[in-house]
Amino acid sequence: MDSETKERIEETVRRILQESDMDEVTEHKIRKQASQQLALDLSLPHFKAFVRQVVEAFLQEKQQQQQQEDDDDDDDDEEEEEQQQQQGVSKGKEYNDDGDLIICRLSDKRKVTIQDFRGKTLVSIREYYKKDGKELPTSKGISLTEEQWSAFKKNVPAIEKAIKKMESRY
Repeated sequence: MDSETKERIEETVRRILQESDMDEVTEHKIRKQASQQLALDLSLPHFKAFVRQVVEAFLQEKQQQQQQEDDDDDDDDEEEEEQQQQQGVSKGKEYNDDGDLIICRLSDKRKVTIQDFRGKTLVSIREYYKKDGKELPTSKGISLTEEQWSAFKKNVPAIEKAIKKMESRY
C-alpha cells in the first residue's frame, strides 16, 4: 500500500470517527463507510489492520484529551473548593458530619460519599442511621478505591444490559 493511499484512508477514517457517535460505531461500520467513500475494499487483511491502527490511535488520542480535560477541571474544582471553604461557602455541595462530600442520596438512609481514608480517596455507598441528631454510617455498605470505582464504572453498561435482559424475561 503506497503512502498516498494510506494518507487517504487515514484522513477518511479519522473524519468518520470525528462525526460518529462513539457509543454506536464499530470498527466494521467505519471500515464499510470508508470503503464506500474511497471506492476501496478495506476488508482485505492489510487494509483491515491499517484501519484498526488508525482507529486505536484515534481512540487513544481522545482518551488522552479527555484525561487532560478532566485533570484541568479537577484542578479548577479543587481551587474553587478551597476558596469556598476558606470563605465558609458550600455553594450547593453537601458534607456529612465527618466532613465527607455527599455526592448523592440514594434514599433516606443510603448515601454516596467521597472520603479520604489513610491517604486514599474512597467512594462509599453506605447506609446511615440517626443518633442525637447526627447521621452516622453503619457497617452496611461498601467503600471502593479509585481503581475499584473505575473498574465498576467501566462495567456499568454490561450491568445495565444484564438488567434489561432479566427484565425482558418477566
